[in-house]
Amino acid sequence: MRRPASYLALQVLALSSVAGCGSWKRVGAGERAATAETLTQIFDTEAYYRRLGRLAAGQPLPFIGSVAFAAGNADTSLTIVGLSLENRALGFQKEGDGFVARYRVEMTLTGGREPLSVARDELVKVATFQETQRSDESVLFQQTFSVVPGKYKLAVALRDPATGTTQRAETDIEAPRFARGSTSAPILAYQVRGRSQLGDTLSVVLNPRGSVAYGGDSLLAYVEGYGFTGPTRVPIEIRTETDSVVYSGALTFRGGTPVESQVLKLRPDSLALGALTISVGQGDSARQSVALVSFSAAWIVTNYDQMLELLRYFGHDRMLDSIRNASESDRPALWRALWKNTDPDPTTSENEAINTYFTRLALANQRFRDEGIAGWRTDRGEVFISIGEPDETFETTPGQVGGRLLRWNYINLRLALFFQDETGFGRYRMTPGSRAEFERVLTRLRRQAGQ
Repeated sequence: MRRPASYLALQVLALSSVAGCGSWKRVGAGERAATAETLTQIFDTEAYYRRLGRLAAGQPLPFIGSVAFAAGNADTSLTIVGLSLENRALGFQKEGDGFVARYRVEMTLTGGREPLSVARDELVKVATFQETQRSDESVLFQQTFSVVPGKYKLAVALRDPATGTTQRAETDIEAPRFARGSTSAPILAYQVRGRSQLGDTLSVVLNPRGSVAYGGDSLLAYVEGYGFTGPTRVPIEIRTETDSVVYSGALTFRGGTPVESQVLKLRPDSLALGALTISVGQGDSARQSVALVSFSAAWIVTNYDQMLELLRYFGHDRMLDSIRNASESDRPALWRALWKNTDPDPTTSENEAINTYFTRLALANQRFRDEGIAGWRTDRGEVFISIGEPDETFETTPGQVGGRLLRWNYINLRLALFFQDETGFGRYRMTPGSRAEFERVLTRLRRQAGQ
């Protein structure tokens, strides 16, 4: 009888709680990093994902991609390419009651007898303008090729017809040969349904970034075993970036079928922060994948001090201070409490308040980058992240006495803020009176929210 992967996952579901199949130990965050030195890397997500082996492209149309492999029919390999995009990267247009964006993906695999190419036009619909500004992974694209095992060059081109922007990325890949008694590398996924025959469809939704938010939903790692003749235990190990082993154990395959499926459900609050290498098998036959545990799905934040620095405008100061002053061993529990207490919709795996905060932070960093410091650290960035988009903006004519002046109006808050560029170099600072008014309104809003 065919058993779906969801059934088999019960055998391995949460590695930290499986008895008798391996050893687990928590790894703390280690020494507290020098925040000022490490924050700069958070904003260069393209370079970081490239180091993890992902397909990555930056502005003007950023995307992250990954490639997974599984055995196919007649000694072929299934090559699954997944792309991750952010809504804010696309040019949305008003259409009916919502907003619509279109994009085109072209993929080419070269290196075989003949190039393999595919081109697809896709449509994204959202209900509100706020959704068009999401900076988390909000759009997924996936394409599967059936290829002869060997080395290939994968080229991906992404185009937004609304804005005319195009971005490309390419990487070298090797589609492996899956012999009897071998396994796939762990396939990092959001959803998957296992199979028992090589001719069956592998129904999987890849997690292209291979990332999971600390405190959020679990990360699935799907492993297939091929042609085991009898019960077989295959070693599995998880290591941190510093090569510390956080888990060692084994997957047990019953044998007797062409394909067997197992799903590992990794709880992010039980893992070390940062990049984790998941290895299945041992020696030269071991197959690996790299996952990423970060505080935010939108940013690569892998230690507490970075996260606390980025949350400087989030409010909830008492909870943040308790984490800031706590020992390394106490911080995970305090973070889980913060996540739970600030989550406006506990029925979802996401913390929408933190997602909204990081969306604004991303936009601020992009919009206000002309002052010589990170956009989110400017006065305009602070206001935008804290209370959102102004209803009206006005700017004086250059050359006016006292420097250029910006006015942001928040009608419902009955708030007018003035930013002055006294130097003439585009470095806007809130006037003292505006600073006092902004802090007064912010205090009132946080008090109303029960902070």
